[in-house]
Amino acid sequence: MLKHNLAALAAFGAAMLPQPAYAAGLNGGELSFAWAIPFIGVLLCIAICPLAVPNFWHHHFGKVAVFWALACAVPMFFVHGGGTALHSIAHALIADYIPFIIFVGSLYTVAGGIHISSSFIGRPAVNTAFLALGAVCANLMGTTGAAMLLIRPLIAANEHRRYDMHTFVFFIFIVANIAGSLTPLGDPPLFLGFLRGVHFFWTTEHVLLPMLTAVGLLLAIYFITDTILFNKEKAEFLEKEKHYPKVPFHIDGKINFILLAIIVGAVLMAGIWHTGVSVSVLGVHLSAEGLLRDVIFLIAAGLSLKLTSKEVREANQFGWDPILEVAKLFFGIFVTIVPVLEMLRAGLDGAFAPVVALVTNPDGSANNAMYFWMTGALSSFLDNAPTYLAFFNLAGGEAQVLMTEGAKTLMAISMGAVFMGANSYIGNAPNFMVLSIVQERGLKMPSFFGYLLWSGCILIPTFLLLTWLYLL
Repeated sequence: MLKHNLAALAAFGAAMLPQPAYAAGLNGGELSFAWAIPFIGVLLCIAICPLAVPNFWHHHFGKVAVFWALACAVPMFFVHGGGTALHSIAHALIADYIPFIIFVGSLYTVAGGIHISSSFIGRPAVNTAFLALGAVCANLMGTTGAAMLLIRPLIAANEHRRYDMHTFVFFIFIVANIAGSLTPLGDPPLFLGFLRGVHFFWTTEHVLLPMLTAVGLLLAIYFITDTILFNKEKAEFLEKEKHYPKVPFHIDGKINFILLAIIVGAVLMAGIWHTGVSVSVLGVHLSAEGLLRDVIFLIAAGLSLKLTSKEVREANQFGWDPILEVAKLFFGIFVTIVPVLEMLRAGLDGAFAPVVALVTNPDGSANNAMYFWMTGALSSFLDNAPTYLAFFNLAGGEAQVLMTEGAKTLMAISMGAVFMGANSYIGNAPNFMVLSIVQERGLKMPSFFGYLLWSGCILIPTFLLLTWLYLL
């Protein structure tokens, strides 16, 4: 009996250990829709729990994320074997999640060491200028860097405003998403395209007009909205303004601008310099240039903490809670998204075949409008970088072909991934970070569904206009 038990235990252990064929990942064509339930569970918890059980969520959201990650990982180990499950989850965490958190965390740390002090007062013209400046910065330092740099001075400028929620919503729309669509530095999906052969300035050439149209329209809507709300509180605001301290414009922590430039340079280095050297960790191949890039990120963050005075970070009310919240929740998202992405990659052979069929015309040609909307719809709730890659591959995966014959298709995929990350709080990491920082300051933001109402009323009509102007 003992012998049989030991044999059974050994067999179970062998199934749970890494198998020799690390490369054998999940077959998306064999997965049923049930494998998407943990991912849907994470999204529903993020949407509902802060409203239904706020105290529980505040103290235990990390445990909830781990619960859903285990709800995906444990069945995967039993059903598909230890080697396949380990490889799939290790790839998601080691190749995607860890570099993602290092990048976002480094930008958060470095940008948090820059304090802009001035007598900026949140009048409509000033707020609109902030958003426009953020739109420019998003393509120079990425949406995360621009959002982290400007959100704190924008909060300070509006601290005496009664109506300020809309300002931060439009900040997420423009600075944290849509504006970062012109270069691979702007948003991770475009960087993935750059790594796969899309020329650095290809998106600048093809997405410039749609981006300017979207940002210009949103800035106009914002200015009109903020002017109306400002006039409602104008008398009260003018009375408060008499007592505002006059602070000259000054920037502390300037060394962090150099560190931001180093981070941007590291991104470019990893995309241009290919050493051909790699190491394997649990079957996941990591390039030497990618590892060097992440080390540079960590060094830049460490230098920022070392070289920035404590007073500067205190003036920014800098804290670790926002980045910790992103790290915990996105851990659950990155694990549970594994089978979902495999089902997408399976194309017409997967559980999402009806979705894939929508992007193809009856004659077999690409339906560019649907590529925009389907890439965008999934990027609203999935991580937009792997979603971009899934549709990039679905469109053929050949950069030279997509940049020429399939230019409009690649433009549609690029626009959908970057623009529609603004549709929800979880569409792009900076969205959640901005939300956390604003709430940490004690300011109100829309609930998950409330934000969807904002994006539905403002962004969806904007995207319909872009479809008519540029994709039909």
